[in-house]
Amino acid sequence: MKTKLTSRALATMLVTALAGVGLTLPAAGATGSVAAPVHGGPAGTSHGKRLQAGVDAVMRTGTVAVVARSTGPWGVRHASGGVADRETGAPARAGDGFRIASTTKTFVATVMLQLVGEGRVSLDDTVEHWLPGVVSGHGNDGAAITVRQLLQQTSGLFDYVSDFPGLTSKEGYLAGRHTTWTPEQLVAIATRHAPNFAPGTGWSYSNTNYVLAGMIIEKATGNSWNEEVTARVIRPLGLRGTFAPTTYPRLPGRHLRGYSDFDGGGPGIDVTELNPWAGGAAGGRISTTADLTRFYEALLGGRLLRPAELAAMKATVPAPELEPGWAGVRYGLGLMSVPLSCGGVYYGHGGDIPGYTTRNGVTADGRRAVVLNATGDGSADTQQAANDLVDGELCA
Repeated sequence: MKTKLTSRALATMLVTALAGVGLTLPAAGATGSVAAPVHGGPAGTSHGKRLQAGVDAVMRTGTVAVVARSTGPWGVRHASGGVADRETGAPARAGDGFRIASTTKTFVATVMLQLVGEGRVSLDDTVEHWLPGVVSGHGNDGAAITVRQLLQQTSGLFDYVSDFPGLTSKEGYLAGRHTTWTPEQLVAIATRHAPNFAPGTGWSYSNTNYVLAGMIIEKATGNSWNEEVTARVIRPLGLRGTFAPTTYPRLPGRHLRGYSDFDGGGPGIDVTELNPWAGGAAGGRISTTADLTRFYEALLGGRLLRPAELAAMKATVPAPELEPGWAGVRYGLGLMSVPLSCGGVYYGHGGDIPGYTTRNGVTADGRRAVVLNATGDGSADTQQAANDLVDGELCA
């Protein structure tokens, strides 16, 4: 029997889902492939075999499919396993799209920090300054919460996902998967609860923080966070497989289908269709392993932020809620840092939503990167296997 993560531990990494769900779906047969490297050398080298072995290890935890990409001195490697669609049996392939969930947060934090660098927003601005009256009631006070605390997860605000049946139960998902939620509605769910602690006195992962960050970006620019991310990050980097959330519930183009049983112990259902505004700026994006690699390499390589803002993003605090999944993890501004077994740390941001698990890691200089997505429900075994894959590739 698979060991489950606690609901609280998994909740900290969920973009739009809360529960720690066990894997009950049978593992699909591995159908891995390794792409030829960019910098020469035959496909199927030891580097490619290592990546495929990592994917196979994740598959053995009971996932439906896994796609992974690794870049480094050896060039580029791809590996995959399982099926993209259980009905057709089509194999998972390197370019398949998927929901990236909380990995969206790094995109949003990057845009906010660009605005900081332009002098249009300050990290010390309060939520009340930008969004008067939006965070109030039941002990919540937007005048006491700063933009930095939103991005750093130190605001103390209740995570709206914890009171959001549409993403935590099969019945709720089926009833609400096509519902369009406004950011104001999501924040209102959170503020009907008392905060977890006074702003700046603790650390707690809350998707509410990034919904508010998206709202502030819109107030500061006159454009939605969506439009700003597209104009400032997606188009300049040529991320052709990365899409902004609209109300469209399906994934465009070739993609992995997601499956979840919402910890119900029964067969997983197809959860691919979902109106992305359930996650919005906290986790509504769709991408590919290649696009996420390019994004994180550009970010850590200093091509998206000025040195001062990148340093602010990488300035981390302890994140005890994430410790069950990543020993020694710390959290910056939309960016996690995790110790490497070979010394130093890597940066990235995981993302979980019913049916999809995204993991990624980039070295501090942006020269090595690994991204993977697994479909099905995640467990502690899946988390460990994914962590081992990331660490193994970055330490190779």
